[in-house]
Amino acid sequence: MRAKIKCLGFTLLAISAACAAVDLPGDHQEEVSKTPAISTPSFTPPDESKLPQDDFGAMVRLGKEIFVNTHAQAAKYVGNGLNCSNCHLDSGRHAHSAPLWAAYVSYPAYRKKTQRVDTYEERIQGCFRYSMNGVAPPSGSRELTALVSYSYWLASGAPVGVKLAGAGYPELPKPTNAPDINRGAKVYAENCVLCHGANGEGTKAEGRYAFPPLWGADSFNWGAGMHRINTAAGFIKGNMPLAKPNSLSDQDAWDVAAFVVSHERPADPRFTTSLAVTKKKYHDEMCYYGEQVNGHAVGASLQATAK
Repeated sequence: MRAKIKCLGFTLLAISAACAAVDLPGDHQEEVSKTPAISTPSFTPPDESKLPQDDFGAMVRLGKEIFVNTHAQAAKYVGNGLNCSNCHLDSGRHAHSAPLWAAYVSYPAYRKKTQRVDTYEERIQGCFRYSMNGVAPPSGSRELTALVSYSYWLASGAPVGVKLAGAGYPELPKPTNAPDINRGAKVYAENCVLCHGANGEGTKAEGRYAFPPLWGADSFNWGAGMHRINTAAGFIKGNMPLAKPNSLSDQDAWDVAAFVVSHERPADPRFTTSLAVTKKKYHDEMCYYGEQVNGHAVGASLQATAK
């Protein structure tokens, strides 16, 4: 570890591993199916000063508050220490950080993860189940209505049926060398420890997470999209270190993603019978779930706790 530690505020790295350098396996849990885009127009969400001072405006403001302070504002649906804004930076406004304005106009859509057409409400419900390691707010609930309203307002004026520039996370080209956990540990020590801790535990201020835990019981679970190496690598490359996006090399982004997602985290709520069965059914992707890492099967430790 060098003394030169740069804060890598990379929030919610939900990543997946086990990928080979030259021949990466297909991603069978893509967020949205890749339909041909008509174009990739740019879009800027409206300024918050444009919000009306009425009941709708109040609901949108509530949605933003829930989004940035999910652990407190939607506590009964959250099972870890994360907030929505950990993965979707700048209150869901930031391009290349899965911004809400781009996601809203992409639904309804078929998703490989669910193997059916999901609505935007269902997409948010999935975030609570996996990324927040909690339970889905029911349709019509105050929390879900507010989050959908906030997303709708951010997308005001955005075209529907086209892929907007800055949607999702960056897709990195295949790495020259296979992602390596040991190299990733060095990248983590030099860029991430100050914010996320030596053991990925995050850092707290006044009892609340200032920077989120990246693994362990208070992080996202094995069903979250960020547990895939490719997803995490793209997020890291395009957004981290915080305030220094694109400063890591592609290889460093792949390696540190592999390091982070090689650690234990809460169980996949879809667990069926055994790690092997669950892996075959849900984790045919770039992830370490069910693989041997440092002498043990990843996904087993916190699974035992969840039973």
